[in-house]
Amino acid sequence: MSSESILVAVDGPIATVTFNRPQQRNALDYAAWQRLAQVMGELSADDALRCVVLRGAGGQAFSAGADISEFPTRRLNAQQAAQYGAVTHRAMQAIAECRHPTLALIEGSCVGGGLEMASMCDMRICGASSRFGVPVNKLGLVMSYGELRGLIALTGSAIAMEIVLEGRVFDAREALDKRLVNRVVADAQVAEESYAAARRICQGAPLVARWHKRFAQRLARPEPLTAEEWSESYACFDTEDFRIGYRAFLDKTRPEFVGR
Repeated sequence: MSSESILVAVDGPIATVTFNRPQQRNALDYAAWQRLAQVMGELSADDALRCVVLRGAGGQAFSAGADISEFPTRRLNAQQAAQYGAVTHRAMQAIAECRHPTLALIEGSCVGGGLEMASMCDMRICGASSRFGVPVNKLGLVMSYGELRGLIALTGSAIAMEIVLEGRVFDAREALDKRLVNRVVADAQVAEESYAAARRICQGAPLVARWHKRFAQRLARPEPLTAEEWSESYACFDTEDFRIGYRAFLDKTRPEFVGR
């Protein structure tokens, strides 16, 4: 399952989505944004998966976001930008709403829309030389509500405002301090550590991972939890995976979860 600019590979319970335009620092053109939304929807629906890793090809950039060379034909005025924005927003939301845990494997730069995509993932692991920032103010552009919300959710409003107001590009250590990434490792170890994290995710009960993701997203909304939502916290006790996990704990063995 692949296209020229978005590649998908599945290895057991782990799927990898690769932004495959290294000559453009993995910037996504209009067709790639459309394909990304489609791919993430398909992967989300695949019950055999337990984790989705997103990365850029070539090792020099996660993604530079939207392909600026398309601006003259696709984003030259507010009406065109709104149409283009609807496509990018669908792709961003498809990442955020994927049922499976998502992990951004960040090698090299992660700026603009690339950082926006990474912020939609559940985890982010980068290399020591990675660079981050959203310098859209240099282009006279804004981050849309949806993408800015993702950045604020990670860093808080004050840090998010610093990032977009200054438009500064900064290093991995500062990104860690700002809570943009979960982990910084040596450049040569980014892929190894990211896939090790993905395997650790896959060793857990997949239904539990999906519940935790949904619970965290729900808690970000201000309205009080309903009685039905509170009750869902205990639904795991009726699953086969709970019985497998409980028995494995007592027997001091590794559980083999089945997703039921």
